Amino acid sequence: MTGPGSWLRQARERFGERAVTAVILLALVLVAVVPLAAFPAARCEVFGAGCRVPLAEVRGDAPRAPDALDPATAAAAGSYVALGDSYSAGVGAEATVADQNPLARCHRTSKAYYHAVAAAFPFKGGGFYACSGATVNDVLHGRFGEPPQIGRVDANTTLVTLSIGGNDIGFSKIIAGCVVKLPWSGSCTKQGGDIARRMAALRTALPDLLDQITDRAPRARVLVMGYPHAFSEVNGAAGDNISVAEQRWLNAQTHDLNEIIKQAAVEADDRVDAAGGAGSVEFVDAYGAFAGHEAGSGDPYMNGLAVNLSALEAEPRSFHPTARGQQALAALFIEQVKKGPGRPLHQYR
Repeated sequence: MTGPGSWLRQARERFGERAVTAVILLALVLVAVVPLAAFPAARCEVFGAGCRVPLAEVRGDAPRAPDALDPATAAAAGSYVALGDSYSAGVGAEATVADQNPLARCHRTSKAYYHAVAAAFPFKGGGFYACSGATVNDVLHGRFGEPPQIGRVDANTTLVTLSIGGNDIGFSKIIAGCVVKLPWSGSCTKQGGDIARRMAALRTALPDLLDQITDRAPRARVLVMGYPHAFSEVNGAAGDNISVAEQRWLNAQTHDLNEIIKQAAVEADDRVDAAGGAGSVEFVDAYGAFAGHEAGSGDPYMNGLAVNLSALEAEPRSFHPTARGQQALAALFIEQVKKGPGRPLHQYR
């Protein structure tokens, strides 16, 4: 029997010193590498290769970015409050004895759009606080002894609807200047200077109101309504001593008012979005909502002139939406709640 040393001498004699040395080196390499190949963890640590992908990544269980809430879900996540003036209070849409209670000075009615909007989504509370005759200042400080409307808005509010601005520019006074006038006096359309000054003041006051609402309710979608035009611009359609030219002029004042409201809403929403705020401010365009159903039409969504003969004054419902008009406004708000602001909301599941 020959030992290891004898085998090595015979190999050197037969193959030469260099060949034997090469075989020995190869054997040493195999001894080192084969265990690494058999054990991937060791191979990963030594060579940085063959490392296994974590099991969560293989199965697709890695965390992903949260989904943004859809607009309607975000709006209905908390409470809904309706603020604003007579167009939101429902003046002109009286349907019950309670609606005509003379002691209820804010004239909130049972057919106001608030009720349809509140019933359309699963809100978690809220309330109806709009008040006839309200201006921006009244929303901030109260009217007829009622608390400020803005005080009803808080961190749990996720939807606010608002109509405001008509009383700030004195729309009732403007209408009166067109109805109560001497024939051919031109007093109706000569009110432009006063209107321009009031609109300039509103352009300053409304952005501040919207910012205060969004500060109080950071998650809220704030839907700000423009006003529908009242006149069909057909001679005698409204039965109110207002000429076709004056009807066109009055509709133009409504359009200009809406542009101020829209611009304030757009700018307020830009501020919310730029800050990464969770809410939004959205303009609801109601200017053409009563097209074909203006005051004096066969199926009016807008009341015409109503005069209290005993007091010789126009009744509050004059040139305000009827119950059908309030239904049309409700449909606009419900559609906007579903549609959203046209940009992603910064609210997530």
